[in-house]
Amino acid sequence: MLEIRDLHVHYGGIHALKGISLDVPKGSVVTLIGANGAGKSSTLRAIAGLLKNKRGHISWKGTDISGKTPVDIVKAGIVMSPEGRRIFAHLTVLENLQLGAYSRSDKAAIAKDMDWVFELFPRLSERRNQKGGTLSGGEQQMLAVARALMSAPELVMLDEPSLGLAPLLVKEVFSIIRMINDRGMTVLLVEQNAYAALKVAHQAYVLETGTITLSGTGESLIADARVREAYLGG
Repeated sequence: MLEIRDLHVHYGGIHALKGISLDVPKGSVVTLIGANGAGKSSTLRAIAGLLKNKRGHISWKGTDISGKTPVDIVKAGIVMSPEGRRIFAHLTVLENLQLGAYSRSDKAAIAKDMDWVFELFPRLSERRNQKGGTLSGGEQQMLAVARALMSAPELVMLDEPSLGLAPLLVKEVFSIIRMINDRGMTVLLVEQNAYAALKVAHQAYVLETGTITLSGTGESLIADARVREAYLGG
């Protein structure tokens, strides 16, 4: 579904991604783990069209999307929920969600998806007329994910969805990731909570300083002594 081959990305003078290659099969949950600065978010931003690659290819359903604009990427069926939530604080929950569907014109399907995200996130339904900036951190994270889902993506990319959340909310976030995937949506996940991410993942990659050093199923990486020592506390 999504294929990345020999991808190189630079941040100014920093070589953020050094020739990575990975696959995201249709209907799967794929996770990227690694330390801060490893290149995880850079990978998502490159796919989303927010960073231009110096070399390599990003292929979506057989078409090279390298160099496409972020708007084109969203219209193609790929959407990202960014690190730090980045909701519109001065808009209501409902208005944030409506903006998530800005590229769509199928009103009946939009209404159906709105009902679905309110079912998925009942607290957002209760607060639909509340300004986004007045929500708790956990509620803002839910809103960021729900807004991404409102674009009706085939591939949703989640960048640190559990960052800064209480343990109970972390559990809820990963439960929601499973429900999204059960609905048939493909998920590419970047997450510091390596154990939780690997538990939910069908396939996983370890990124270290812009290079993929390990890959395998989530279960196989949990069992890998190198991963356990570096990311799972031994």
